[in-house]
Amino acid sequence: MTDDELAAVVAELGRPPSEPELAMYSVMWSEHCSYKSSRVHLKRFPTDAPWVMVGPGEGAGVIDVGDGVAVALRIESHNHPSAVEPYQGAATGVGGIIRDVFSMGARPIALMDPLRFGPLDDARNRFLFEGVVSGISGYGNAVGVPTVGGEIVFDGCYSGNPLVNVFCLGVLPHERLVLAKAEHPGDLAVLLGSATGRDGIGGASVLASAGFGEGSEEMRPSVQVGDPFEEKKLIEACLELLEAGLARGVQDLGAAGLSCAASETAAAGGTGMDVDVARVHRRETGMVPSEVLTSETQERMLAIVAPESLAAVMEVCERWEVRAAVVGRVTDSRRFRVYDGLFDAVGVPGANPAPPPGDAPASVSSDRVPLADVPAESLGDGPVYHRPLERPAALDAVNADDPAVLLGERFPDGADVSGELLALLGVPNVADKQWVWRQYDHQLFLNTVVGPGADAAVLRVPGTRDRAVALSTDGLARYCALDPRTGARLTVMEAARNVACTGAEPRALVNCLNLGNPEHPEVMWQLSEVVDGIGEACEALGIPVVGGNVSLYNESGGVDIDPTPVVAVLGLIPVLRDVPPPAALRAGDRIVVLGATARELGGSEWASLHGLRGGRPPAADLAAAAALHALVAVLVRDRVVAGVHDCAHGGIAVTLAEMAVAGATGFEVAVGGALACFSESASRVVLSVEAGRVAEVLERASAGGVPATEIGTAGGDRLVGTGAFDVGLPEAEGAWRGAIRGVMGAREPVGD
Repeated sequence: MTDDELAAVVAELGRPPSEPELAMYSVMWSEHCSYKSSRVHLKRFPTDAPWVMVGPGEGAGVIDVGDGVAVALRIESHNHPSAVEPYQGAATGVGGIIRDVFSMGARPIALMDPLRFGPLDDARNRFLFEGVVSGISGYGNAVGVPTVGGEIVFDGCYSGNPLVNVFCLGVLPHERLVLAKAEHPGDLAVLLGSATGRDGIGGASVLASAGFGEGSEEMRPSVQVGDPFEEKKLIEACLELLEAGLARGVQDLGAAGLSCAASETAAAGGTGMDVDVARVHRRETGMVPSEVLTSETQERMLAIVAPESLAAVMEVCERWEVRAAVVGRVTDSRRFRVYDGLFDAVGVPGANPAPPPGDAPASVSSDRVPLADVPAESLGDGPVYHRPLERPAALDAVNADDPAVLLGERFPDGADVSGELLALLGVPNVADKQWVWRQYDHQLFLNTVVGPGADAAVLRVPGTRDRAVALSTDGLARYCALDPRTGARLTVMEAARNVACTGAEPRALVNCLNLGNPEHPEVMWQLSEVVDGIGEACEALGIPVVGGNVSLYNESGGVDIDPTPVVAVLGLIPVLRDVPPPAALRAGDRIVVLGATARELGGSEWASLHGLRGGRPPAADLAAAAALHALVAVLVRDRVVAGVHDCAHGGIAVTLAEMAVAGATGFEVAVGGALACFSESASRVVLSVEAGRVAEVLERASAGGVPATEIGTAGGDRLVGTGAFDVGLPEAEGAWRGAIRGVMGAREPVGD
């Protein structure tokens, strides 16, 4: 806490805080928990739509998908813990996001993992990459929630500070939806799950509220330790409690632990709560109350239960072998009070557990005075900062350094860029990611229609007749580094475009805003611009923001990462008749490009390959994006096209090569010179179309106001761009498939 924040606590209480009070305010008013630097900006997001049932501010956003069924979606970051201890940092990120979703009454059915690391030629980056992927697969596979997609980017700005964002989707009947509120004085707060230890004290709240410097490895004890088998039991027990109406609300014990879960549920319900730390099962000796209150031990939930339901709750927990104890009672005081040894003396149901070996039993008295006594709302009403904003002074010069000028001189029209295409296919950002996703079980529950490796994942929605959802996570940090508002717009556009390629209509977005140190005015300017860019894109495309996360202090050695907003867009397929067309060419088909190509290479993979980091990002025409998305979705749903692929990283030449590899066929096209081959102009999609339906596609595109061009034919065993490149299909496939596998080695498939 800063001196000013401590003074604010003293003013709130009218006295100096006790040690437990100071501990609670310190974690609850941390950047990670209080959003004190970002709250003023996040209010600008559009959040309403007729299908939104729960928007930002709860454990997860919830939207109606029809047939009396809803889906819950949430994205979170576990960046700093993963940088310190990659396996457990990533694993507990998965565990936490799952708990956020089932706390709403939703059964988790899918995970996605947007990840960022430094270049793989560095041994530590490889260590972090391998550890994070192992943590995600180890936890997700064991807990029984499939990882169906994600995104991986490698860039030098993440070498000291990797980004580990995790998305979770759950499904629930409307009537099972609950909110984490303690509205009824006399209700009981029941702590479910693992015994509390010192692991994770300050894990999310403190680690995520400061940058990295020398000695960061000493923070490892602050990283939580996950137990997916305990989590699986918690999922089943909590969903049974909610299905039976035995719990009025459920809250995850995440950042700031019990102090956060108990005070937030009371504040949300307009009530108060008394907590007795003597009732908390502990697995370590000598823990003091402040440690019990702020521990972030994983696999714990807080259920708000009516007294008459307690016996049934305890029976359910016993059957699922989930530890359960009454640790709190709801009051009408609007205060959050903490005791040590009161409840046994005053008849609160339950009993103090046996202490850990070596500890004496808790002493009990009805005369106990509170260790902490604070207004319940005050812990969640931390300071709100209007931090100064400043556009980076060097940005004008960076924007003026257009890489198209130098690349155009090096590779004039007519130059052979076959080697450039192969080099791009071998860049890890572009290359095949099977090394990662084959470690994940992505077919659990058998809901997965389209899994990892596609533009977007597609899942059937259990409980509906024939509805499905499409999911895509995307982040375009290089664009955001050049122009954060435009880059954020492009990020939303790409995720929505990927979803449209499955035939889905975008319905909701959640975001994870990963930026550097908010005490740097340039970072706060980036944050403000990113928020406005996402908001503008969502308004134009009709996509409400239903939740999100802000991760700040992503810096190492005083150097901030590039602004990296990551978004997850969920689209709805009202009627899923068949598997959507693949991102592949079909031999004999004609190839059609939707959208227009310009000389736009700022932030592109090709420019980065040549060490060029300047220029401006592609134009973000939101009207053109909306028209394209609507056209593509209907073409897919009407089965007019045989293959469809978003044109993004690496430009049209790379997109065609990926489709050729997927379809095991070559092509011959006219796409122009080098700059046209590798331009990353937005709002473009490549289609594989039966010859007899090309005219229909072109007519529909014209009617929808979308540029469309027939550029060639699929077939043969060579990838030919007339006057630009000519490479063999096996050569292209080898470059694309071998890039990551060649560095990281082989991995046996899981769940295939």
